[in-house]
Amino acid sequence: MSSPARRPSYTPRRKREQRAYLATMVGGGAAIVTAVTAVLALLTSLTWTIPILAAIVTVVCVLVFRSAVRGR
Repeated sequence: MSSPARRPSYTPRRKREQRAYLATMVGGGAAIVTAVTAVLALLTSLTWTIPILAAIVTVVCVLVFRSAVRGR
């Protein structure tokens, strides 16, 4: 007899939607911060630390989003 229990790696659709939405919002904000602070770093004496960290956050959010919406 088969077990009615779900697979251990199963993530409900609603949870994946929430993860994708959060990754979109955070990634979009980080992308804006990256662009603005990169321009400020070019034009002023602002260091490149903030734009680089924001770019890393953006890339991580893109990867999280892609894994959340990947076809099953």
